[in-house]
Amino acid sequence: MMENTITEHWNRPNNPIPVFKVDPILVLIFGFITCGLYHIYWNIKIAEVLNAVTEREVISSPIAIFAGCCFPINVYFFYLAGREGLPEVYKRIGYPQKDDSTLLMVLGFFFPMAAAMIVQNDINKLYN
Repeated sequence: MMENTITEHWNRPNNPIPVFKVDPILVLIFGFITCGLYHIYWNIKIAEVLNAVTEREVISSPIAIFAGCCFPINVYFFYLAGREGLPEVYKRIGYPQKDDSTLLMVLGFFFPMAAAMIVQNDINKLYN
């Protein structure tokens, strides 16, 4: 006896992926010029993109906002981006699956600007 499985799509967002393509060097420059305030905006935009790509809330708005100004939360932000968000980005662009969460956490701890540049570089590949 065969069972029919019905997948429900009523609760999935039908949003296209928001375009947020920025040169990774500009992420670094804007972060320095604004004394880090740009990173609050950047975190919110990256969270929107990753949430749209995964079709679920991977990074909530409060985490994105606080990650821009509270040190330990930015490590968690980069962990979520590397563990939950970027693998879906890689799947969409046809790249091999990899887990960058450890690398992004370490960089997020010591060099958050470098972690942001890596994430932005991978996000930019969605729009090529």
